[in-house]
Amino acid sequence: MTAPGPTRTAPGVVDVVALGESMVTFLPSRPGRLADVPSFERGIGGAESNTACVLAAAGHTARWVSRVGADGFGDHLVETVGGYGVDVSAVRRDPARPTGVYFRTAGDRATDAHEVAYYRAGSAASAMSTANLDLAAVRAGRVLHLSGITAALSADCLDLMRELTAPRPDRPLVSFDVNHRPALWREAADGPEVLRELARGADLVFVGDDEAWGAGDPEAVRAALPEPEVLVVKQGAAGATAFHGTESVFVPSLRVDVVAAVGAGDAFAAGFLSATLRGLPVRDRLRHGHLMAAAALTAPGDLAAPPARAHADRLAALDDTAWGRLRLGPGWTQADRRADEEVPTP
Repeated sequence: MTAPGPTRTAPGVVDVVALGESMVTFLPSRPGRLADVPSFERGIGGAESNTACVLAAAGHTARWVSRVGADGFGDHLVETVGGYGVDVSAVRRDPARPTGVYFRTAGDRATDAHEVAYYRAGSAASAMSTANLDLAAVRAGRVLHLSGITAALSADCLDLMRELTAPRPDRPLVSFDVNHRPALWREAADGPEVLRELARGADLVFVGDDEAWGAGDPEAVRAALPEPEVLVVKQGAAGATAFHGTESVFVPSLRVDVVAAVGAGDAFAAGFLSATLRGLPVRDRLRHGHLMAAAALTAPGDLAAPPARAHADRLAALDDTAWGRLRLGPGWTQADRRADEEVPTP
């Protein structure tokens, strides 16, 4: 599968448009319970904007579409995402609704000690609809990247997602990250089925093997989602399997020295989409996804500088044995950028 359409032949057309809510996130100054943390550092968090930021840092044109409050937190989100080189001109300000915020502990999200406190009910982004967004700007990309988080925010958001995943002759390639968050679906028991419905309308789907429809079996996930041309089943530390038509390709994850287990899924999607836009083989798309995820895992916060493209290409081209021997730690992306600047690529 290659992304259809020109890259920059029409005004306003970008490589990737990402639509979804972003929030201001407050990161703890030290480990411990939220009740015990004395202070927090401000950052940003949002699955779709994270992916857009990584793609922009990797040299692609990207646009983020959303709604934020007419408040200081909205200013911070727009300025920060725009600072990564992402087009934020289609972000709308809502004078009546606030920008969402959340607080989290420093612990790994996979542990019972991890806490997250969301303050997003009634946020500006939860009011996104087909009536208050610039749908021309949303569709003006080679790829439109969405996630299941948006569908859970409100009935209007779900209607918007159904509109964007509906078949139409002029739509871009639709990328959908399932991102099943059970806490967002507490009042809707049909969450998994709604997400499956949306995924079936997409061209490219990312889903964790533990999220739904397969109980850890990639083949079962594919059986539940036969429609998408490409289905990527993320298998945690083991790796990821991509189904392309009737073909399946598995690529093991890299060994990394984890600094923060946040943002890796969004970075993986960015790496896979970047390689898709470049027309690379499926195996290399998975490897670029793993490399982008490794960049996120070896840096604090949700966003990290991606590896230089030339270096990532060299790593992605390694044979299976050399790939399996790789181990990446903090600072590896900065080190490879210095090397690429000092030694011209043949």
